[in-house]
Amino acid sequence: MKPDTKILATIAAILFAGGLVAACEEQGPAEQAGEQIDEGVEEMGDGMEDAGDEMDDATQ
Repeated sequence: MKPDTKILATIAAILFAGGLVAACEEQGPAEQAGEQIDEGVEEMGDGMEDAGDEMDDATQ
């Protein structure tokens, strides 16, 4: 490869990698829905844990 070609290939690789990073930061509708489901399940688990704690307190 000529020096100019190496420089252009390096610049292209850097821009491509930057594009991948930018694409990872944007969330599509499926990822947003998945996060909402995760949050809902986590909240449900917290609620069940709280209910279990209340049952333990009531039996003591």
